[in-house]
Amino acid sequence: MLGTTVILAFRAINRHKLRSFLTTLGIIIGVAAVVTMVTLGNGATAAVREQISSLGANVLQLRPGQGFGRGGGGPRPPDFKPADLTAIENQLTGVRAVAPMVQSSGTAIYEGSNWSTTVYGTTAAYFEVQSWKADTGRLFMPEEEEAGKPVCIIGNTVRTNLFQSNDPVGKRIRIKGVSCQVIGALATRGQGGFGDQDDVVVMPIKFVQRRFTGDRDISQIMVAVDDAYDTSTVQASLEELMRERRKVKPGAEDNFNVFDTKQISDTLTGTTTILTQIVAAVAAISLLVGGIGIMNIMLVSVTERTREIGIRLAIGAVAREVLMQFLVEAIVLSCLGGLIGLFLALVASVAIAPLMQVPFIFDVKVNVIAFLFSAAIGVVFGYFPARRAAALNPIDALRHE
Repeated sequence: MLGTTVILAFRAINRHKLRSFLTTLGIIIGVAAVVTMVTLGNGATAAVREQISSLGANVLQLRPGQGFGRGGGGPRPPDFKPADLTAIENQLTGVRAVAPMVQSSGTAIYEGSNWSTTVYGTTAAYFEVQSWKADTGRLFMPEEEEAGKPVCIIGNTVRTNLFQSNDPVGKRIRIKGVSCQVIGALATRGQGGFGDQDDVVVMPIKFVQRRFTGDRDISQIMVAVDDAYDTSTVQASLEELMRERRKVKPGAEDNFNVFDTKQISDTLTGTTTILTQIVAAVAAISLLVGGIGIMNIMLVSVTERTREIGIRLAIGAVAREVLMQFLVEAIVLSCLGGLIGLFLALVASVAIAPLMQVPFIFDVKVNVIAFLFSAAIGVVFGYFPARRAAALNPIDALRHE
């Protein structure tokens, strides 16, 4: 009986193609919107995680001040000293590598090409902390760091704008009137929420301090935590050491801050997930609207087919069979709308993901849930019209004009 009922449902849908399409339109839009929003949201979450991981896994960033900036009013918090770096290396357990950083900016010039970029002064430990390797050439030698020699390693953006497709290793560029030799080019990191990570020139910290900043202060210290140690424990020890070295009185606020890249990742991905859920919930409202549309059209269909229902009941069909016929018809409409919606969501996600610069992540679970929900919409909103059809009196139905 079920097979016959499904065939009858498809025949009824085929007789009124336009009406059937308009009936399923709400389901199509609802499923497509929900699946597209969730898919793009998952891609955005993955992109955030990738951007954070590019800062290095299990990395603590130590900065002066109480946030990413220097703070509001009040005196400028002091930078760190080389002795602070030595203390972290010698007194903290669970530290895999420590990299000091100073930052400047300037225009890099090579022959007739020039490019405004960011200059980092650091040590070879920076590349270990960041898990960043040279694509060509090499990293700093210990003697180059110690002597503060005029050598540099460039990011891919600087390499492309100054040297195009040519090998930059061994060439000399000028930054702020200072000449330095390119000894390596870094592997591509890409552009993300933290700016273009490849738009950088890295030099020995002593050279940058001597020629650009004019002092020995350190504006940032990056600490890589050993995988065998808990990051929060090392962070607590680092904060305690810095309070002691910077003579912060008990009860006073820190004049420095420690950022855990994992905490930043968890916060940003959590925020992205919540926003995705909110947008998906709003889009899901159109599914309910689509269900109401199915119920209304099915009620109209019952009215139009009253004589047909009366004939079926008169020749021996039972109410359960009539109910099943209209209920299956509603479910078929919902399932067809769900399938079309899933196809449109796939097309939209594949097209929009590159524009948003997020990866396309196909989630089978989301697609299955959306389809089952569309089928459930057909059951819920198709039951009342089906029950009304099954409850008709055969005599009254045959008299209906």
